[in-house]
Amino acid sequence: MAKLFQAGELHHGLGSLAELKNIKGKKAIIVIGGKSVKENGVLARVETILDEANIEHTVFSGVEPDPSIITVRKGAKAFEEFNPDWIIGLGGCSAIDAAKAMWAIYEHPTLTFDQMIKVAGIPPLRNKARFVAIPSTSGTGTEITALAVITDTEKGVKYPLVSHELLPDLSIVDGELCETMPKNVTANTGIDALTHCVEAYVSNIDDNYADALSKGGIELVFKNLETAYNNPSDLTARQNMHDASCLGGFAFTNVWLGIVHSLAHQIGGVFGVPHGCANAIALPNVIRFNATATDKYQDLARLVGKNTAEEFAAEIETLRANVNVPASLKEYGISEQDWKKNVKEMAQHAIADPCTSFNPRVLDVVEMEKILNACYYGEKVNF
Repeated sequence: MAKLFQAGELHHGLGSLAELKNIKGKKAIIVIGGKSVKENGVLARVETILDEANIEHTVFSGVEPDPSIITVRKGAKAFEEFNPDWIIGLGGCSAIDAAKAMWAIYEHPTLTFDQMIKVAGIPPLRNKARFVAIPSTSGTGTEITALAVITDTEKGVKYPLVSHELLPDLSIVDGELCETMPKNVTANTGIDALTHCVEAYVSNIDDNYADALSKGGIELVFKNLETAYNNPSDLTARQNMHDASCLGGFAFTNVWLGIVHSLAHQIGGVFGVPHGCANAIALPNVIRFNATATDKYQDLARLVGKNTAEEFAAEIETLRANVNVPASLKEYGISEQDWKKNVKEMAQHAIADPCTSFNPRVLDVVEMEKILNACYYGEKVNF
């Protein structure tokens, strides 16, 4: 028997932000990153809706692109002072992920980071507050997932917090909020969404529901990402990419991810490479590595008019180039000296990443390092 995990309530489609007016409560804290949701008017729209619903509200801002446990603890302290019964993660995945982790500490002040990073390490929530996720980027699907990625800045390592307690109570997937997304963010987050769908489909957990969601998301990305990239005001493409992101999140929160994410967590944690960019660089080579252990890539190849895993990897490389994402980590700008200094430790941390457990092919640290090096130099991995 299997169970399908999902957010409590999901509203999607252009204009669906208006559904926020239907929440019932007294106080809400809105967690945001930098200036983008202020400058594009999204924050003001949310605040106006909360005013109309007679919900007192405040804002915690300053979540960095890779949210740290330090920021999470600052946010949890702000929660404690304001005492909200609703938490709203608004903006990119970083703001929503950070808000999830803040929520956990707000409800359990003695919770340590070491406890949080264990699988199912988050105790029961919703004793103090419920959670709303409103994404303004189309990549992680965090509005529908039981996952938050938080960085330990002292170690330079990203850790995924994995617990179904972190599933939002309300998710709003409104493509209108993405119209002002910069082109590089559109590209990186779009291939992040694709990666989620691909890794969920080939996960070592078989699930017909997750497979259908993954395939639907992959088709939407290939049909819409270049349009959203080249024509940012095309709201149909924006909504389709937002839906693809959500479908990918829906899929992987039930069957989890693989070593593309194990690698990307390290690449981002050590070198600050945007998560979607790291995924885009790693995904084709991980397909090549995993292809000997599963025939499911052939299914995905047929979605784009191809037949083999290699052809599918090549189609992803073409899409990546068409939206101007670097083909290698060296091209991204990481020096060879810095790379060689860190790659072995990165491989060790990647092996220990929870996502590695769900990869369709088992591997060791030597193989992980070989994949990392192929991604650095832009070479096709060969085993």
